[in-house]
Amino acid sequence: MLPAGPAALSRRARQDKVCRRPSTGCSASLDSLPSEVLLKILSYLDAAALLCAGCVNRRFYHLANDNFIWIRIYSTAFSPRRSHWRVDPAEKTDLSVNLLSAGDKEAGYWKKEYLTKQIASVKAALARVLKPLHPHTGLPVKTKEALRVSGLGWVIILRAADGREYTMEHADLSVNDSSVTVVWYGKDWPPLATLSTLDLCGATPVFMGQSRTPSRIRPRWHSLITKYQLSQLTESSAVGGDRLMRVFCLPPGLVVGLWKREEELAFVMANLHLHCLVERSMLGSPAVPYELPPHTPVSDDSPERGLHGYRLHVDMHSGGVSCLCGSFHNLSASKGYLENEYMKLTVISFKNNTEHLPLIGKVGLSWKTNSFDGCIKSCSIMDLTLLEEYGKPFWCFSSPVCVRCCPGPSDGPNFLGEAYCVDYSDSEGRLHMELVWVEETEEYFIVSLALYLRLAKVNQWFGTQY
Repeated sequence: MLPAGPAALSRRARQDKVCRRPSTGCSASLDSLPSEVLLKILSYLDAAALLCAGCVNRRFYHLANDNFIWIRIYSTAFSPRRSHWRVDPAEKTDLSVNLLSAGDKEAGYWKKEYLTKQIASVKAALARVLKPLHPHTGLPVKTKEALRVSGLGWVIILRAADGREYTMEHADLSVNDSSVTVVWYGKDWPPLATLSTLDLCGATPVFMGQSRTPSRIRPRWHSLITKYQLSQLTESSAVGGDRLMRVFCLPPGLVVGLWKREEELAFVMANLHLHCLVERSMLGSPAVPYELPPHTPVSDDSPERGLHGYRLHVDMHSGGVSCLCGSFHNLSASKGYLENEYMKLTVISFKNNTEHLPLIGKVGLSWKTNSFDGCIKSCSIMDLTLLEEYGKPFWCFSSPVCVRCCPGPSDGPNFLGEAYCVDYSDSEGRLHMELVWVEETEEYFIVSLALYLRLAKVNQWFGTQY
């Protein structure tokens, strides 16, 4: 192992005068040691421990950036592996030159080089795992393995009006067919009245294989997924409640539970669709979300391109229990159904009884905290994945939806039962589902399901002018 160079030691000696604080309580402490001794101690640490040591104070930050320490870590991790094949002499020469020139680089140069390459290796490993796609959903089939390999998790950062931040680690996580549900609950929520925003971020360990679940003490990088304004927790965003809880929805896909009595935070639930979830959770910055690359329309001379060949996969679930899991193929629309800036795709028709589907089991949104649990009967989580004719995801969402009473259909057959409906809308489309409650069997039947796709999205995607 190479010792820290003379130039580095002289810089450390100058920094000692600025960074070292006088000892007040004890006669000897780690911070009172000379930089030469501390550098020797730090040289025995691995990369993860060295990053943590750099968070102690300003002096340790500068010491833990030492290029001679980091170039040894870099060369050990990324130097050519021993094998029966001869190592290229040019690679040996490059490594020797790097070791000799380490003192000429700015402080922290080899630390940045190491972290950049380490993060690239994590992304490359995930790309291999996520390559196989499900034939029905068009989504990665090895999401659970990708989460295990990467240690990817999610945090929420609550920001107060006075600038304070509170980072909350998730308490529960479940992987569904088309989405991931992440839940936060605990007893240490800050007062809701002091909070202004909530940032949902992916949190990825810099080093794979340390643990299956990220921890605060392990080096991670954050990728902002969505920023939510907590001022939108109003009556218009309420989706239901029970005797203990009021539940609100903040699009896209965030459920916030407030205790009825105190009007304080009880839990937060994020519903994350699997489409490009890993990219959104890893490739953004702490302040700017990742943006999907622009879509290039496929060259197609068909006069009805974008009107046919759609495939739909839809789930309704909560608490790990699914009440609907259906796939529908060959969905199409005619130019006569292009109106009011939408294109209509009929999935289930009133008039065709053979298409009607039951919801299996009880419909409800399950919630839990440290002390209580419950179920909001009027809500459920819906995951929708719509693939276009070339098999690419066209419209995807994972969001809470409400089952509400509504008038019965006027253009279809009469059903013996109370009529209900489910509606969802965002910037790309709308969904309308109609159900009938059958008292004898105590279950809902879906008697109508239609999607309304925005023509602006269809035209942009297919290069059409409908």
